[in-house]
Amino acid sequence: MPDDRPVPLDEYPVHQVPLSMKHVATGDRNAYDRCIFQVFDHDGRALLVLGLGVYPNTGVIDAYATLRIGDTVHAVRASDALGDDRTDLAVGPLRIAVDEPLRTLRLSCAADPDDADSLAYDLTWTADFPALWEPHHVQRRGGRLTLEGRRFVQAGRCAGTIRVGGDTLPVTADRWTATRDRSWGVRPLPGEDGGRLAEEFATEGFHWIWCPVRFDDRFLMVIVQEDADGYRTLNDATLVRPGHRDRQLGWPRADISYRRGTRQPRSAVVHLTGPDGREPLELGVEVLTSLPLAVGAGYPPADDWQHGTWRGRSWCDRRAYDLSDPAAHPLAGYGVTDHAARCTLDGRVGHGVFEHGTFGRHDPSGFTGFDAVAP
Repeated sequence: MPDDRPVPLDEYPVHQVPLSMKHVATGDRNAYDRCIFQVFDHDGRALLVLGLGVYPNTGVIDAYATLRIGDTVHAVRASDALGDDRTDLAVGPLRIAVDEPLRTLRLSCAADPDDADSLAYDLTWTADFPALWEPHHVQRRGGRLTLEGRRFVQAGRCAGTIRVGGDTLPVTADRWTATRDRSWGVRPLPGEDGGRLAEEFATEGFHWIWCPVRFDDRFLMVIVQEDADGYRTLNDATLVRPGHRDRQLGWPRADISYRRGTRQPRSAVVHLTGPDGREPLELGVEVLTSLPLAVGAGYPPADDWQHGTWRGRSWCDRRAYDLSDPAAHPLAGYGVTDHAARCTLDGRVGHGVFEHGTFGRHDPSGFTGFDAVAP
């Protein structure tokens, strides 16, 4: 008989539907609720990407942390059975503590007790700007709803320490930038049956830019998703300045300079426009270091672990990946990559994440198929 007793969150007036907070309003197995954080220094030496996810209808909670230094990615992944206390954001050695909602969070990873040189960190994440809603995200394949997500994004700073390989990296608020994304809804999990939808509605191409940038006195968010022919299915550019109304910056258009023989950007210029159409702005993006989310972080098309998959109770895996040989990770190019970047806007210098992925055909970029790369 299933255990359907009330859970701790049921004590609070936060219900949206007549169900226990143990349950979500949909029976879709792909229901999810998760977060991602990016923490990086302004010299491009280190990029830490970490996150945690809950998958109520598969009964899984998992988390990950990946740190790139040089050509090495140090990864920690953990998974377990989802419990009743949704305020306990911890899996194995990985933990996220909400000290003050939308303002201060504590991010930590305990070292492997059998390896003092393993990846560990203890960081305080502090927001510099209010959380900003991203556009409501909806995708369909044929007649089926495959993705419906609600997200907010935020930029701030971190302070604390990262330890790996016997070295300690001091993380300071003045020399490091931190961004994060918080999302929930329905999103495809591994194990979906392709069937007719996969055969008759195959993806020809996908182009994605997600770019939060923090300046001293303002925060810029740009998001673009396009189909193979350039049809835009997600579009937003918003400038946030404390004490001012959020400013919409039109239809963002990106000119991306790719590394020869790849689809990995070296730099980009994102063209923006003020509300009256007569104030062109250019966001300059210089990539400092990059971390493919399919290597260690569990994002598709990772071939060793993906989010939401059942690995048994108390599963934890630590490993290192060598990025010096692209042939060692052939699927990484078909996933999204987070690029830590130095950015310029209207004479100001800031730092942010240029998250980018382009696979298959993309007519505006001149890519004709999945095997096409930059000349």
